[in-house]
Amino acid sequence: MTHHHPPGFVSSSSSSSSYPNPETSGTTSSSSSSHSVGFFGKLSRDWFRLIRGQSSNKLSDREGKFSGSQPEERSAFIVSDSLEMADGGSKYTVDDALLTMGFGKFQFFVLLYAGMGWISEAMEMMILSFIGPAVKIEWSLTSNQESAITTVVFVGMLVGAYSWGAVSDKFGRRKGFLVTAIITSAAGFMSAFAPNYTTLIISRCLVGLGLGGGPVLLAWFLEFVPAPNRGTWMVIFSAFWTFGAIFEAALAWIIMPGLGWRWLLGASSLPSFLLLVFYAFTPESPRYLCLKGKKMDASKILEKIAELNGKELPPGVLVSDSEIELQSRCPPAEDAPPVSTDKDAAAASHPPPPPAADSAPPKWKDSDMGAVNSLLLLVSPKLIRSTLLLWAVFFGNAFSYYGLVLLTTELNNKDNKCYSTQVQSQKSASHGVNYRDVFITSFAEFPGLIISALIVDRIGRKLSMAAMFFVCCVFLLPLVVHQPAGITTILLFGARICITGSFTIVYIFAPEIYPTSVRSTGIGIASSMGRIGGAVCPLVAVSLVQGCHQREAVILFVGIVFVAGVCVLLFPYDTKGLELTESISSTKHDKQKVLRDEV
Repeated sequence: MTHHHPPGFVSSSSSSSSYPNPETSGTTSSSSSSHSVGFFGKLSRDWFRLIRGQSSNKLSDREGKFSGSQPEERSAFIVSDSLEMADGGSKYTVDDALLTMGFGKFQFFVLLYAGMGWISEAMEMMILSFIGPAVKIEWSLTSNQESAITTVVFVGMLVGAYSWGAVSDKFGRRKGFLVTAIITSAAGFMSAFAPNYTTLIISRCLVGLGLGGGPVLLAWFLEFVPAPNRGTWMVIFSAFWTFGAIFEAALAWIIMPGLGWRWLLGASSLPSFLLLVFYAFTPESPRYLCLKGKKMDASKILEKIAELNGKELPPGVLVSDSEIELQSRCPPAEDAPPVSTDKDAAAASHPPPPPAADSAPPKWKDSDMGAVNSLLLLVSPKLIRSTLLLWAVFFGNAFSYYGLVLLTTELNNKDNKCYSTQVQSQKSASHGVNYRDVFITSFAEFPGLIISALIVDRIGRKLSMAAMFFVCCVFLLPLVVHQPAGITTILLFGARICITGSFTIVYIFAPEIYPTSVRSTGIGIASSMGRIGGAVCPLVAVSLVQGCHQREAVILFVGIVFVAGVCVLLFPYDTKGLELTESISSTKHDKQKVLRDEV
């Protein structure tokens, strides 16, 4: 790509050697080796290119020091230059670059890595429906103690979802999901060796703490996806959860009868370990880097995306959305004299701040925000309605989804004393009947994903979610009275389709609501509200059902699902087709909504 340097840039020739041209070096190496390596060789070579790009960032920064210009100063020069190009110069944003390059090989690598994290979380969540009943029998636990094994996982996730979201918004997406992968894999493996109930409770709570970082991977993946196809690719991303849920059910069906719950816990911790193995190959989000003012680093990653995808970056220089909006509010003076000296260049690279009326309060500075200020920003007048509604929707989604998983084993449990006459005739059935039922209902997630993919970008996020919630109520209502095992499985299958669809779409919708500066924190806190729903649902799906209160339990599920559907309809706008914003002060969504509605 062509680098535009402003007047006074001191290393115009020497710096060119520090930044290899992807069109020459990348293409040459690719063509020379394409016939000598296989498919996996190409994959490893492409990953090496990605790492080489990150290393060259550091090398270029060090060379910048010797050429008399710090990396930050270069970035500032470029920004200054781009802001002075309103009369015909070229500039582009991260969204422009992603739209030009499309979804290619680079995003496929990111999808695989983030998807592995989603598989890990799905397996650790699905295992809850198997571990509780097995441990209850082995250690002679009460129903409340059995429920606590599930509840503590959600308590850990409640804490972790907010904590890791704030960490990733402050220190970067990569650091956020690195720590969560370490905690999840270590605690998951430790829980397999728990000698007693207390140790198991503590280790599972730590697993939940690590699983709370799942939304960080979601936000990281989303920030590499072009806006037009974001809904479809997020549905594909959600398919990794479905695969993890089905794989865990199959694993339990195979392992539990012969080897027991400890082997299942150990095997289920392996996907988290794989995240650590491939962590070194992961790039930071260019959108996050751009927000933090590290546009040179962001440009390098965008160049790597262009190289791996076989595309070209847009002409010009990279700027952030906030800089474009600042320029539109404070247009540069016409016929401004050129920058001629280093002192003038330095002054031009640090323009005075805009008027106070046009900027956010200093304590809410988007690019350097603390956890408390991020939380305050989420409940600011511009976001509070969406934030509160999102919390309610996440609570309803998690409560119903994990409740359905638990109900699958509880309603058809042959040890249930409430319907002994109906289930005693099934005493001769296979010991794995519960595993079979969970395995069957887990396949309901595939049609849920397919339906989501078909409607999310057609009728929008809001109507899609609302329809899923209301149809789920229809499937749950007949379970107010006890049904035969076959009918119960069919009804739970239909409800699982709907709740999977709504859960998939809300994880598309939530990141689109929030700007980059608080995206991980916003999703994390919303996810925390979902974890509260997950922590409460065992008291309904397990304790109430085992206490012969199936009717009351199902009525609670129907009521909460219905309220969640109503909350969806109350969101101020739909995000279908809108680009992501960087800061709360951005008016991009407002402008795009007007254009979309006109079309």
